[in-house]
Amino acid sequence: MQTQNGKAYGLLPLFLFVCLFVGSGLITGDFYSLPIVCAALIAAVFSLAMNRKETLNQKMEWFAKGAGHPDIMIMIMIFILAGAFSSATKAMGAVDSTVHLALSLIPGQFMVAGLFVIAAFISISLGTSMGTIAALAPIGAGISGEIGISASITAAAVVGGAMFGDNLSFISDTTIAAVRTQKTKMTDKFKTNFLIILPAAVITIILFMIFTSGGHPGVQSESYSLVKVLPYLCVLIFALLGFNVMAVILAGIVLAGIIGIADGSLTVHTYLTAVTEGISGMSELIILSLLIGGMAEMMKRNGGIAFLLGFVSRRIRSKKGAEAGIAGIVSTTNLATANNTIAIITSGPLAKDLSDQYGIDRRKSASILDIFSCAVQGLIPYGAQLLSAAQIAKISPISILPYSFYPILIGVCGICAIIFGLPRFTERKS
Repeated sequence: MQTQNGKAYGLLPLFLFVCLFVGSGLITGDFYSLPIVCAALIAAVFSLAMNRKETLNQKMEWFAKGAGHPDIMIMIMIFILAGAFSSATKAMGAVDSTVHLALSLIPGQFMVAGLFVIAAFISISLGTSMGTIAALAPIGAGISGEIGISASITAAAVVGGAMFGDNLSFISDTTIAAVRTQKTKMTDKFKTNFLIILPAAVITIILFMIFTSGGHPGVQSESYSLVKVLPYLCVLIFALLGFNVMAVILAGIVLAGIIGIADGSLTVHTYLTAVTEGISGMSELIILSLLIGGMAEMMKRNGGIAFLLGFVSRRIRSKKGAEAGIAGIVSTTNLATANNTIAIITSGPLAKDLSDQYGIDRRKSASILDIFSCAVQGLIPYGAQLLSAAQIAKISPISILPYSFYPILIGVCGICAIIFGLPRFTERKS
């Protein structure tokens, strides 16, 4: 199929990537049975095998150009720093101190709503929903037994709060991907995103308070250190003030090391080991970014991106339609890949083209990408977040869905923002 806007077969690498990942999950019942890097590698090799009119050397140059695009490289540098920060702060006890500080401040009757708030803060600080779930899900499971409520509710509170932070954090891979692909600023995207999803967070807290109302006993909290929370607060505050995000994260890494070594929770060796392990933990995401960046360039060279843009554009008649198109593309990609970061990286270039064509503010397009990918990710039972929370709580991921208020509500808020043109911006020059 070919049009003046491109060639449909140029999208075959993306189609193959989705089929491999989803197909293996449907066949085996485990959506992580085929490592996503392997699926991306096969699709990347396939993209190089296409277009026989060009030499392999030429195609390799194109692929390398896409993989080494400045946006991809800057994104990878931030991934490296974010991984180091997350691991260093965890090693010096910042996560435990933050959790126990929050637990000590929240009355028992508000404990589930409090779990959502704690998870939101930790996820904003860590920049990872999975790290937040790993830290809080065991506590949530213990709380459910202690105050006599369903483990599904506490698991939903943890997952919802984790997705809140994942959607907003300055060091979240989804935020980084959305900002870099749309070429906007972290602070601008944060403010726009926050205005859209704030009602969802407030309503979620109210719903959890209603569903768990009653005089529940308090939960015993362990000791904590206020000093250990400082790296999180510093990263959040200075990033909001508009400092360079890489400089802010680097400062957070150094501060975590100073505090950890000073109080004896870390030695120089364990600190450097934690930093190294954190960087290594981002290796899969880094490799995926490189492969998808190269594959996207090959699809562009083969007319696939132009075809998809033309296909979507012909069905769009307005700016709101383009915003809805961006939401639909990233949601569909997320459903297929079960990974919100990869969905944003894959959909980002097309979303940027649609934004430019229809005059969508880049802050809005970045927010739409992040909001709808996180909404879908928090609702798919085969996604890592629900699977992890369910495994820790020893329940079915399906049982969490009836209480997944936040992912549903951010999707609703995102739709309302598109329909009513919110928030309204003061126009900026590109």
